[in-house]
Amino acid sequence: MIALEQLSKSFGDRVILDGLDLEFVDGGVTAIVGPSGAGKSTLLRSVNLLERPDAGRIVVDDLTVDAAHAARADVLELRRRTAMVFQQFQLFARKTALENVAEGLRIVRGLARDDADVAALAQLDRVGLAGHAAHYPAQLSGGQQQRVGIARALAMEPRVLLLDEPTSALDPELVGEVLQVIREIAAAGQTMVIVSHEMHFVRQIADRVTFLEGGRIVADEPPETFFGATASERTRSFLREYHLARGGPEYQI
Repeated sequence: MIALEQLSKSFGDRVILDGLDLEFVDGGVTAIVGPSGAGKSTLLRSVNLLERPDAGRIVVDDLTVDAAHAARADVLELRRRTAMVFQQFQLFARKTALENVAEGLRIVRGLARDDADVAALAQLDRVGLAGHAAHYPAQLSGGQQQRVGIARALAMEPRVLLLDEPTSALDPELVGEVLQVIREIAAAGQTMVIVSHEMHFVRQIADRVTFLEGGRIVADEPPETFFGATASERTRSFLREYHLARGGPEYQI
């Protein structure tokens, strides 16, 4: 089980997360969506305490962590069970793709260099980049860099994979290759939580859509409901504004 219980976070007088309760289905893909400033990235970063909430609990199987007062050992254990894929790739510029993926295996999991390299190469192969293992980030396209980031996260064998706007920094023609990798990972049963403002991406990949606004959950439902004829008026309004803001046609429901 992976769950957030009464998670709260404020910056000054501004409430970002307002006592959220949320459970992520094992083997499922949950998309977190909502308007700018809704608390989406804060929620995602709170799952592995990259952002420290003011209150609440994070549960991953037999581990329950006090989000506001977690001991260092609990934080480290939580991060061993989760892995983050960042919007801006966050690769080491002076390390090859293989070295970027192997780094965590050696530092966090304590693998010997040769064993880490073997495991890293297997993950690069999984995302279609085994032939680019010796390339540095500057020699890779944005889509390839993001796939290295995904391989690096998967190498840690996380209980849940967290993806923060994984396609938003990419040129449109590169989005498809990353989407395909994420789709294959989902098909293999990896539990994932994805923050995204790309509704077409969400509709294709998610098993469930959680709509966040003002730090609260407005909707939490399957994509066929969220994007369907029975969607709430607030959901319809959000989808219309999304398409109008991007110069496209009004969303047809």
